[in-house]
Amino acid sequence: MTINDRIEASETSVFKAVFPNTTNHYDTLFGGTALQLMDEVSFICATRFSKKRVVTISTDKIDFKKPIPQGTIIELTAKVVKVGNTSCLVQVDIYKEDMYQDVREKAVTGLFKFVAVNEEKQPIPIVD
Repeated sequence: MTINDRIEASETSVFKAVFPNTTNHYDTLFGGTALQLMDEVSFICATRFSKKRVVTISTDKIDFKKPIPQGTIIELTAKVVKVGNTSCLVQVDIYKEDMYQDVREKAVTGLFKFVAVNEEKQPIPIVD
């Protein structure tokens, strides 16, 4: 399997509903909750890509472009966008979708870097 095949096969999407327990005092998705969800879906993507133990080592350029109101459906999409020797970079986008209208738009985007590790938590090649 080529790197491009692995990238394509590891693309990951997760859908969630934005409930009151995940919102801030403006009734929009709390930023910390969005980051947690993004880290989770990017971890799944990096693991599916590498088939190895991976850990988050950094995040970069998280852009909150649109507020995500309570009662919204969100889709988190994750895709490997760069592959290094021991690491990969995963882009995560959050799309918001109105439950009762045909409206969907990108609300948040960010980059998450993962490194593959062995049982001693030492870096190893991300792909064989």
